[in-house]
Amino acid sequence: MTSTASEPGVAGAAVPATPAVTAGTAGTAGTVGTAGTAVTAGTAGTALAAGTAVRARGLRKVFGRRRRTVAVDGIDLDVPAGAVLGVLGPNGSGKTTMIRMLLGLCRPTAGEVELLGSRIPQDAGDVLPRVGALVEGPGFHPFLSGRENLLRCAAFEPLVPTSRMSSIVDDALARVGLTDAARRAYRGYSLGMKQRLGLAAALLVPRDLVVLDEPTNGLDPAGTRDVRRIIAELRDAGSTVLVSSHLLSEVEATCTHVAVLQAGAVVAQGALASMLEGDQPVLEVITSDADLALATLRAAGVPARPCRGGVEAELLVTTAPAVIATLVRAGVSVFEARRRRTGLEELFAALTEEGAA
Repeated sequence: MTSTASEPGVAGAAVPATPAVTAGTAGTAGTVGTAGTAVTAGTAGTALAAGTAVRARGLRKVFGRRRRTVAVDGIDLDVPAGAVLGVLGPNGSGKTTMIRMLLGLCRPTAGEVELLGSRIPQDAGDVLPRVGALVEGPGFHPFLSGRENLLRCAAFEPLVPTSRMSSIVDDALARVGLTDAARRAYRGYSLGMKQRLGLAAALLVPRDLVVLDEPTNGLDPAGTRDVRRIIAELRDAGSTVLVSSHLLSEVEATCTHVAVLQAGAVVAQGALASMLEGDQPVLEVITSDADLALATLRAAGVPARPCRGGVEAELLVTTAPAVIATLVRAGVSVFEARRRRTGLEELFAALTEEGAA
């Protein structure tokens, strides 16, 4: 068996005459799999439907022998199947290094990784055909067209039937909005178009897990909306998505879970809604009868305090519907009621500043 490896900045390599094992590196887009090996095509989202799609324990990466640099330091990570996990962290916090270790693109100094129930890198050849990835930006042959580059990627996909390769590539190009530019040389693509082509390579076939490292890098607002739409489609299809991004607004709009990295360690992870609500959920009630509302809630044993436009009621011992019902029965005019949430930007700043302290 011949082994070939994609060069940095190049998507795919020439297919050898004998079966080959292909391995992605920095700058590659698509999947890492075993070409020429029979693999049963799975349906996206079927793996570990009620379990964990990504699991890491004690993940550590140290670069250098003399001047040792700890890039990732003892990370534990759990990504529920079907979740959209946003990986956040300042530059140099270890996001990309962690992602590369999860995908088997670099070997950890210590720790263990499981993707879709399989150990990485030991079982990479079996599981990675079900994983699509775009890491550190796409890399393709500059003198080939976008469509020709994508056809080369498709040739390495164990789950792409040869008879349907052309139509699958065309569908992927349409999905990312590159149909009109499909026959243009890759070297003439803008940064955003290159990013779209890399995303198309990662989505050539249905995936159980999709890993996207800064997928909106270089995209205009329309391109950013397309990425948001694609992530929503993947989630609706049952795929698990892990996305690294510096755009907090996009993470808040698209992700169900968040992991925050600081100095190579995970300082917080969990469901996004729970993290934004914090330890003390609060209901903000907008009313012109603030004094009556405050007196009513305190008489009912609900901790409350005045706020701009009304009152805030703590939901530690009660629920939002119960608070509203109590106020309405007392004759309080309730104009609006909403759960108070910390903004992701505020939460991110607090977590990273605490981690840096």
